[in-house]
Amino acid sequence: MASDGCAGSSPARGTILKTLNLMFRNTILTLSASTLFLFTSCSKLKSLSADKFTVVPTPLEVKAGQVDATITTLFPEKYMKRNVVLTLVPELRSSDGSVVKGTSATFQGEKVLGNNPSVSYRLGGRFTIKTAFAYTPEMQKSDLYVTFNALQGNKKVNLNPVRIGYGVIATSELYKNILFEDGGCLAPDSFERVKKEKQEANIKFLVNQANLRKSELQSNSIHDFVRMLKKINSERESLILNNIEVKAYASPEGGFSFNDKLANKRQNTGEGYVKDQLKANKMSTAIDAGYTAQDWEGFQKLVQVSNIQDKDVILRVLSMYKDPQEREQQIRNMSEGFRELANGILPELRRARLVINYEVVGRSDDEIAEQYKKEPVKLSADELLYYATLVDGTKTEEVYQTAARLYDKDYRALNNLATLELKKGNEIKAKSYLEQALRVNSKAPEALANLGLIDLMHGNLAQAEVQIANASGTNNTAYATAALAFAKGKYADAERDLADSNTNLAALAQLMNKNYAAAAQTLDEVKHKTAYTHYIHAIVAARRGNKFSATSHLEEALKLNPSLKTYADKDLELKIIK
Repeated sequence: MASDGCAGSSPARGTILKTLNLMFRNTILTLSASTLFLFTSCSKLKSLSADKFTVVPTPLEVKAGQVDATITTLFPEKYMKRNVVLTLVPELRSSDGSVVKGTSATFQGEKVLGNNPSVSYRLGGRFTIKTAFAYTPEMQKSDLYVTFNALQGNKKVNLNPVRIGYGVIATSELYKNILFEDGGCLAPDSFERVKKEKQEANIKFLVNQANLRKSELQSNSIHDFVRMLKKINSERESLILNNIEVKAYASPEGGFSFNDKLANKRQNTGEGYVKDQLKANKMSTAIDAGYTAQDWEGFQKLVQVSNIQDKDVILRVLSMYKDPQEREQQIRNMSEGFRELANGILPELRRARLVINYEVVGRSDDEIAEQYKKEPVKLSADELLYYATLVDGTKTEEVYQTAARLYDKDYRALNNLATLELKKGNEIKAKSYLEQALRVNSKAPEALANLGLIDLMHGNLAQAEVQIANASGTNNTAYATAALAFAKGKYADAERDLADSNTNLAALAQLMNKNYAAAAQTLDEVKHKTAYTHYIHAIVAARRGNKFSATSHLEEALKLNPSLKTYADKDLELKIIK
């Protein structure tokens, strides 16, 4: 019976087993889903790989003392967990172990409440970080890293930093080494071997007259005129007479026909006097004679500089009359009402102007050199400053010292001595000379500009700008203005300001503007080539892909300055020859 009973319950048993099996499978599926959810939500966050970052420029480059970088970050799909806050910190790590942090950027998952950019877990995203580092020389050999500060929920997650860039090109910083190799700002001489000069005199006439009065021959201007003629005659080697001008005038209040004849007579009177003086001194020269019947232009000038209270009204009224006769009548009318016109202006216009045009011939280069050997005290300040440009080395310094001693009220030699000391690297002594120059002339533009260049050498841009601004307004300080523009990263302005200058700085500005052909030509024409002339030339050649020329110029640079090798070994500009 027992066996019959078991056999009878077999279908019920199968049903129970199927039910239990189904429940077990559902339980396993539920557990698997829960486990997968937990794994997805709580799996460990990892560092972004280097290929998820793009850095522009690569390698990095210095401009205006800063290393700027634009970092584009790609968050892949399903990377940014919904409960994560992730901060990316750019770091520039130099070979000496120093680390400089850049501008950080923080991102958050979709479920985080905050104001940071949100990154989709499903889609990922692309974001840009702009950062900058204040340049130091150690950065030339460096690597750009991104470090991560991560929170997943309330838990800090440690992520490994990622190297995303390498090296810094510091070519623009070379300007600090060449400012005084180029000569700084010299205070120039104004020496001219042949200088054009003139001596003027006036013969004045009474109204409506053209005769030469004896009283006029006693005037200072006539005495100076005669004295100069005699001097030219006695010093013919150094003074050369070119010609004498005679220009006669009549005041504009008379009728034109009458004044035309009168002015012509005054011309003849003046010309006759000049001929008599030439004859008396046994001299001859061309006489350029002419006359102006109504000196309206002279009238306007004299009224404009006069103290007449209503001078602007007078000039404005007269300018309304284009007809000479009407204007003449108005002048006559006004002269009756304005005694200043009748007594102060019109008499000055009734004249003959005599002008001696002559040339002063200075010492030749050989004569200046000979005079310096014998008795330098007889040379002018300009002759000494000029002579300093004819000699080299210690002789130049000696001549400037002599000029500073003999002409202690002239700042120029002191300024130029400062530039020589800066070329030698003696900054303290150079500053002493510049201070002396400024004590002589507190507004000496070249001295102020050179102080500004010293500030630029040390990276003190703000102070340099003040000094150079105070020195502006003269062509002698154009180099400093260009150097300031270059230091501020305005390479196009610097190149424009140095367009006529064959200097290292001019070539460097052209190089930074990628004007390589012009830079190479400028470097070829630098008069006194230095190690940095050749080094910059090596960079120009390397950028143009000329390996042979780059190698040749680098070798020449290292011959002149072996200490440049340390810099060159780290310079990514020269990787073509490494």
